[in-house]
Amino acid sequence: MSDVAIRVENLSKQYRIGAPQARYKTLRESLVDMTAAPARRLRRLGQPSPENETIWALKDVSFDVKKGEVLGIIGRNGAGKTTLLRILCRITEPTDGYAEIKGRVGSLLEVGTGFHPELTGRENIYLNGAILGMKRAEIDQRFDEIVAFSEIEKFLDTPVKRYSSGMYVRLAFAVAAHLEPEILLVDEVLAVGDAAFQKKCLGKMEGVAIEGRTVLFVSHNMAAVSQLCSRAVLIDCGRVKDVGSVDRVVRRYLATGGAELDTIDLTDYSPRRGTQQVTFEWAELRDSQRRACRQFSIGDDITIAFGMRPRDYRDKRVKVAVQLRTSDGIQLCNMVDVDSGFEIQRLPDQEALAVTLRDLRFYPDTYYVSLWVGSVTSTETFDHVQDCLSFEIVDGGRLTARRLPRRAGLLFLTPEWRRVEQITPPVSGRWE
Repeated sequence: MSDVAIRVENLSKQYRIGAPQARYKTLRESLVDMTAAPARRLRRLGQPSPENETIWALKDVSFDVKKGEVLGIIGRNGAGKTTLLRILCRITEPTDGYAEIKGRVGSLLEVGTGFHPELTGRENIYLNGAILGMKRAEIDQRFDEIVAFSEIEKFLDTPVKRYSSGMYVRLAFAVAAHLEPEILLVDEVLAVGDAAFQKKCLGKMEGVAIEGRTVLFVSHNMAAVSQLCSRAVLIDCGRVKDVGSVDRVVRRYLATGGAELDTIDLTDYSPRRGTQQVTFEWAELRDSQRRACRQFSIGDDITIAFGMRPRDYRDKRVKVAVQLRTSDGIQLCNMVDVDSGFEIQRLPDQEALAVTLRDLRFYPDTYYVSLWVGSVTSTETFDHVQDCLSFEIVDGGRLTARRLPRRAGLLFLTPEWRRVEQITPPVSGRWE
C-alpha cells in the first residue's frame, strides 16, 4: 500500500485578468450590438485584446507528501501558495494536471472559510464536522476539547459574524485540528492570532504530526516552518523552484532577490512595501577598511551603508531602522536611529547613512539585512525592503580557532571567568 498522502502532478491554474464584467442588456442594445459587431471586429484586428490577457498562478507544479509528513510551502506574496491549497481543498478546479489526495481533509485557508456568519460558534462546529463527514456522536466527543482550545466559551452561542478576526481564527483552527482530519491544510491565518495562541497552534500541529496525520503548512514565518516541518517546497511565480530539506529550502528562499550581493541597487528591488514617499536606492556591506564585503569573522566590525531619496517628503523628519535575522527567520534585532541618539530632522534631496556594528559576536551563520524608513511615530511605513543583503560569519577569527557549530547558539560571548576561594556552597547564599 502506498505511503503517499498527496500526489501533485503537473498542476497548473490559469486566470484571465482585466476582462470586463458582462452586464444585462436590453433587446434594443443587443440588436444594435449585432449590427455593429462586424465593423468592431475589423477595428480590433492587429490590436492586443485585454480580454485575452491571462496569467498562470500555477504552472507544472509537482511533488509528493508522505503520510504523517509535515511539509512547509514557502514563497513570496503572489507566488501561488494559496491557489495550490485552494485546488487541494477542491475550492478551485485546476486548468491542467491533477492532485491525488488520500484521506479526509481539514483546511484553514483564511479567516472564516467554511463558517456561516449567521450561525453561532456552536452551530458552526457541528456544520464543519458534517462537512468533514463526521457523525454527531463523533463531534460530541471532541466538542469540549474544541471549545477549551479556542478559549471562546463565553461567546459560543453568539453568531460568528460578530466575532473579531482573532476569535474567528481561534475557533476555526480548533475545529480544523480537533475534528481528526487525516490531512490538515493551514494557510497564513495564524498571523492574525496573538503570540501565545500562535505558539499553542504550533504545538497542536506538532501533536497532529506525531499522531501520524499529514500537514501542509503555508507561512512567511521561517522560524515556525523550520520548527514544524521536515521538508519544504519553494514556489516562485507559480513554479516549484526547490523541494527538499527545510534548512536548504529556507536558505534559498531568503537568498532570493539579491541578498547574496555585497552591494545592491534598490531602485527596482522587490519585495518591498510602503507608501514610497521615501525610498531606498542602494545598500552595501563594508568591512573595517571600508571595502565591500559579505564574509566576516566573529569579533569583526561590520558596516551597513545605504542611500535613500524622498519623493514628496522632503525637509521633514523621518525614522530609520535596520533589521537583522538569522537564516531560519528568527528576528535578531531592530536597530532604530533614535535609540542611538541619531535623528534626521529634515530629510534632504538625497541621504546616505552608515550603521556600524563593532566587535560582532554572532555565531557562524548567514544573517539577512532589511531596511525600514517611516514616520517618527512609526504609524506609517514609507519603504521597507526585506532581506536585501546578507552577510556570513564564517569562523571565530581572532577570538577562537575551535569549531563553532551553527546550532550551538546565536551569540558568542566571552565573559570574565575567575576562581573563587570558597569551594563549598556558602551558608549565607553569597560567594566570595
